[in-house]
Amino acid sequence: MDTSPQTFERISRSVIAVPPLARDAKGRMSVDENKKIIRHIENGGVNILLYGGNAVLYHVRLSEYAEILAGLAESAADTTAVIPSVGPSYGMMMDQAEVLRDFAFPTAMILPQRDITDSLGIVRGIRKFVDAYGKPVVLYLKFANWLPAVAVKTLVEEGLVSWIKYAVVLENPVEDEELKRLVNVVPASMIISGIGEQPAIIHMKQFGVAGFTSGCVCVAPNRSTQMMAAIQSGDLAEAEAIRGKFSLLEDLRNAIHPIRVLHAAVERAGIALTGPICPLLSGVDEEEGERIGAAALSLLAWNRTGEKH
Repeated sequence: MDTSPQTFERISRSVIAVPPLARDAKGRMSVDENKKIIRHIENGGVNILLYGGNAVLYHVRLSEYAEILAGLAESAADTTAVIPSVGPSYGMMMDQAEVLRDFAFPTAMILPQRDITDSLGIVRGIRKFVDAYGKPVVLYLKFANWLPAVAVKTLVEEGLVSWIKYAVVLENPVEDEELKRLVNVVPASMIISGIGEQPAIIHMKQFGVAGFTSGCVCVAPNRSTQMMAAIQSGDLAEAEAIRGKFSLLEDLRNAIHPIRVLHAAVERAGIALTGPICPLLSGVDEEEGERIGAAALSLLAWNRTGEKH
């Protein structure tokens, strides 16, 4: 596992995969099946893995947290960085800080908590977590107006932030006033587009962010890597053509549920047995599963071909 700091240059070298977490029939983490997912992603040139929402770490038990961290740490290649998540509640993330200190992960992401919070309290909680953990964190901005840009600026200036995952979903990402305010007060090079391939071109070219996270990269890592390279080289026509192919599965994620669909897609594509999804989520029904499987297999087949896009 790559334990080096998550510098601006490091996060711009790879798409950041956000994989599901495979579990066995009893609901425990399956190290072997997670290794299959990781190897598939790594074989596509992706070497940063972020375990958060798609891994359903929102609902992980503290009693299994160390086991999950150990399984992920031992499964990644020496050149692959693994970033686990903590929270979303304050008490949970502070207990998790004690567990995290026993591992060499380069950073951890704080899952966003929207209930019973305010911006000053969030800033105070992040300060306390970083003090307990001893490393700057990934700040996850998922909800509009959840944390004002001035508060983010304060956290960055205090050295508490490794990088920022920006994932506020808008119908038209071109008109993103919140992201505009953000890049005016913190370096765009420390911001990652956090909503997959669909808004990545706009976020990277219009707002100058460093890269993007992806769930569908777990199915088609070669293509997601090609898309990032195309954006960075200025070949936006190629990037747009690739982005369009990802919409086959992304449209199902948007229509049904992004986490549940990805969990099913990885299994139905034959990449790994992801097993039962963690409560408080449920699996997809058979009709949904068939549509997801067809889209995932099509995306996987395209990932394996030699055609340009």
